[in-house]
Amino acid sequence: MSDTAEFQFEGGRDGVLLIHGLTGTPTEMRLVGKGLNRAGFTVVGVQLAGHCGTEDDLLATTWQDWYDSVEKAAEQLRGKVDRLFVAGLSMGAVLALRLAAVRPEWVSGVGVFGATFRYDGWSMPWIERRFNFLLPVLKSLGIGKKVSFQEQPPYGIRDERLRAQVTSAMHSGDSKSAGLPGNPWFAVAEMMALARDTRRRLPQVTAPCFIAHAVDDDVASVRSNADLVARRVSGPIEILLLGDSYHMITIDRERRLLIERTADFFSRIARDARPTRMAA
Repeated sequence: MSDTAEFQFEGGRDGVLLIHGLTGTPTEMRLVGKGLNRAGFTVVGVQLAGHCGTEDDLLATTWQDWYDSVEKAAEQLRGKVDRLFVAGLSMGAVLALRLAAVRPEWVSGVGVFGATFRYDGWSMPWIERRFNFLLPVLKSLGIGKKVSFQEQPPYGIRDERLRAQVTSAMHSGDSKSAGLPGNPWFAVAEMMALARDTRRRLPQVTAPCFIAHAVDDDVASVRSNADLVARRVSGPIEILLLGDSYHMITIDRERRLLIERTADFFSRIARDARPTRMAA
């Protein structure tokens, strides 16, 4: 795994697959991974196809390639554990939900962190909020391949010191540690296609879902994203709304609470699934 930003922490017989977001990196899931590992879980942070490289690397892939990365990593992990949980941030949450819908027999529970079906947060440029629907058309016509939506402050991070560190890393060219500084139009078009496909599959998600979202999410609003998941999935849900974070809840100010509640949610499912030994 040395050539990638993927990580793996060995633990018990309950496993968690963690999925990063669009133009992101497994690093944004690493603190959650360490916390879940301390709680006893075996944890893998997958690197999605085309990510942690250049924009050209990303543009050479499709949403199906990103999903294939998730399914392959899930298949490998489930061969080592008794129960598989999956959790993702932003687009990673959408991919996690799709896996739960397509492979319900694999997934015991889902962590839905800052799910992004629509980029409608308060910091998103109006042109991105209003004209995202045109991107698939532009992509089909080959228009705007080299154009990106550049990331804007606060970059999904409420903690100012952490924001400065991440911004510096992002603009240093080290895409393995902080991801790309912009969202290429064509990649966003692919993400929108993934969101459409997953949205119609949400009723097929029967696994319990832990839905965590920042109240002041600057990228994806609660109403259009977390509430959408809560309304449409078929399995039981638990919701955590965070009041002192922005979009990147896996690294922002309330990450410890997120880790604690996620570990508790998955642990309860695993405990209830274990057969009890009957007295002789």
